[in-house]
Amino acid sequence: MDDPVPGSMERELWQRFRNCFESGLAEDFLQILLALMAVMFGLDRDYRRNIDRFSGRYQFRSEDGRIRVAALFADGRMQVVEGEIEDPHITVIFRNSRSLLNFLISPRQDILGAMLRHEVRTEGNLNYLNKFGYMAKHLQLMMPRP
Repeated sequence: MDDPVPGSMERELWQRFRNCFESGLAEDFLQILLALMAVMFGLDRDYRRNIDRFSGRYQFRSEDGRIRVAALFADGRMQVVEGEIEDPHITVIFRNSRSLLNFLISPRQDILGAMLRHEVRTEGNLNYLNKFGYMAKHLQLMMPRP
């Protein structure tokens, strides 16, 4: 595997990502997660294999509308877009940042349970949410030890 933390920007993102887990800070979790994913897709061949020949359009937003961000996967690349996009494959609407954090880092991601607790709602193909959850969990496992 490539060295996952070659530069100061990457170290800063890893530290912020770690802080989300350790402190329970969830407010910036999605933005940090997406930024770190984009960096790691560029740096790590093994992680980049997750998006080889994969196309997906993800829209994430909070119920209050304060968080609206999209992740676009195409041609082996990932692009993060602030705001709304047209024709997402899946839209994930979460009650608050903490709900999304709990769902994505849960040892056993339980889409149905999160929906029944009204923490997460989706519109579109749930397979895309499973794929994203896998990539988020894979990133968590790559986190350098302090």
